[in-house]
Amino acid sequence: MAGMATHVITGAGSGIGAAVARRLHARGDELVLHARDAGRAKELAARFPGARTLVGDLADPDRLSWAFSHQTLPDRVDSLLHIAGVVDLGGVGELTPKSWHHQLNVNLIAPAELTRHFLPQLRAARGHVLFVNSGSGLNAHANWSAYAASKHGLKALADSLRHEEHANGVRVTSVYPGRTASPMQAKVHQQEGKDYDAGQWIDPESVATTILMSLDLPRDAEVNDLTVRPGS
Repeated sequence: MAGMATHVITGAGSGIGAAVARRLHARGDELVLHARDAGRAKELAARFPGARTLVGDLADPDRLSWAFSHQTLPDRVDSLLHIAGVVDLGGVGELTPKSWHHQLNVNLIAPAELTRHFLPQLRAARGHVLFVNSGSGLNAHANWSAYAASKHGLKALADSLRHEEHANGVRVTSVYPGRTASPMQAKVHQQEGKDYDAGQWIDPESVATTILMSLDLPRDAEVNDLTVRPGS
């Protein structure tokens, strides 16, 4: 992808999203960083000088269209990077509708709504939509039902979008990282009742490297699905 491309990024505040934003910012690309509220937007703008912000609560996708109608959206979008996510573990017999709705809203419905909003710009730029999925988007384990369902749905969203937009030149990639050292992973360990050692898991910078590789690949090729697992 050529320099000075414009990237819309969710989840840039920590983990994989922060690593990707740092790399793209360092090479001089234009960033539009999604934030859930004005306070978070201010933090992101201070961390990434020159970046624009876009405010809207992914947990309430029904109101994203209204929120965006009161802001200036970028005229050009070369990539839309869906990296934000939430997780709440629990057995099927324990999880409440509130937990199901929250994970489905943030992890699946909001990405679909964001994609809908930015498809005209992505088509014009022959851009790239990249979904950071999860190993849980390929396999579901005990106590991961709601999260895995949201990520299995995200795979379906990406696969359908790829078929729909191929003729428009829009590339679609799903990345499936294994456990990655991040605040989310610390929360998962807490929910599992386990000690957390970041050194046991994938460095977010390593996942960021695979994401940039997918974005920068020449137009004669496209990464559809990319699985990343801990190396040791």
